[in-house]
Amino acid sequence: VGRDGVCAIAATGDRKVEFIAFADRTLAYVHSAMGYPAYYPVHPVRVEKPVAAVLMDLDGTSVHSEAFWVWIIEMSTASLLGNPRFQLEEADLPYVSGHSVSEHLQYCIRKYCPDKTVEEARRYYFEHTERELRAILEGHGRTGAFTPAPGLKEFLLELKGMGVKIGLVTSGLYEKAWPEMLSAFQAMDLGDPREFYDAIITAGFPLRRGAPGTLGELAPKPHPWLYAETCRVGLGIDFARRHHVVGLEDSAAGVCAIRLAGFAAIGVAGGNIVQGGARGLCCHYCDNLADVLPLLK
Repeated sequence: VGRDGVCAIAATGDRKVEFIAFADRTLAYVHSAMGYPAYYPVHPVRVEKPVAAVLMDLDGTSVHSEAFWVWIIEMSTASLLGNPRFQLEEADLPYVSGHSVSEHLQYCIRKYCPDKTVEEARRYYFEHTERELRAILEGHGRTGAFTPAPGLKEFLLELKGMGVKIGLVTSGLYEKAWPEMLSAFQAMDLGDPREFYDAIITAGFPLRRGAPGTLGELAPKPHPWLYAETCRVGLGIDFARRHHVVGLEDSAAGVCAIRLAGFAAIGVAGGNIVQGGARGLCCHYCDNLADVLPLLK
């Protein structure tokens, strides 16, 4: 502070994103556990009516599934340690949800098993994921792994009735996100989510030996690209109309991603927004989806 025109520096509670304020602009520095940090401009945001689009996070905001995926990270770390009784600590939660799989695993490696590699951890992660998702699809998996958020059906149908476009955004890979979407829509009797949403963006497909992967592990939340692509490419809404777009999130990483993409963020309770120190980045913070609706009308 005080050098090169820097007026102030602030950060989220988990230190994943730092905000550097100058007299005429603000930059965000996004840290990377994988060694690829980045700077982004922080644009001013506001909500202008009528709202043209709502961009919704999947895990936590739309479907309650975070506990399942944290459990998969926990089992992967236990496998690395060779200790099936290993458990994550409460303090670990902001660092093992909301980011990419590799970021989550890298955090656990640095804290619990620094002699291991992300590549080893990813092998265990996908072994556990494939086994547990197969068990769920066969009807004998973890009970209550994927359930629609309270009021999700009513919220989505109300948005449709208002003529608001709906984009679904997740840092999760397609192979983990699709069973969640399908399970939730079957429970709500809303048909095919691919036909219901106006755009769906996931982190793509994993890079594995013998198969091509897609970009996704180094550019997810809190980077802005998933939300930016959903809105600009998926929904066809130009950046100049960004004030008519609102993002809904329950994670600190997701709130940062929405803001860095240039949209107003509404936080939804139940995730790690407060714990991750991102409450101040939300234009509103609501207990549930029903409380969000009046803000959009």
